[in-house]
Amino acid sequence: MNSKKKTFSISELASEFDVTTRSIRFYEDQGLIKPERKGQTRIYSSQDKVRLKLILRGKRLGFSLAESRELFELWDETPSGSERQLFKMLETLGAKQVQLEQQLKDIQMAKIEIESAEARCHAALKELQQKNQNTSDTMTTDSDNVLNRL
Repeated sequence: MNSKKKTFSISELASEFDVTTRSIRFYEDQGLIKPERKGQTRIYSSQDKVRLKLILRGKRLGFSLAESRELFELWDETPSGSERQLFKMLETLGAKQVQLEQQLKDIQMAKIEIESAEARCHAALKELQQKNQNTSDTMTTDSDNVLNRL
């Protein structure tokens, strides 16, 4: 018996990749995977399974579905892959790297701004608490003086 299963149901793929069946149908509607049909039942091939895995990996890397589609189309042109596909992949990865570097800089700046605002709030709170303490001390002293006069 062959240990590698050649076809999969939508629920098997959804379970394996921890996605909803609706997500898989969406990727199908977008033309990214193309299961065979037997009546109403979708039958997914090993290629569909690999494509779903690549779609989800691309999603984690920040690839749009259009970018994933473009890479699949390049792969479909030559089953063994192509120099063009690899150049496109390197270009896409480079763009994602630049984008992530910018996001990292933005996050670092936001962190600095938050830390600065936090320090200002602590200083203002300390100043307010000292002012309130001084006012309270003054009121207590004034009350004591009034009572001593009586």
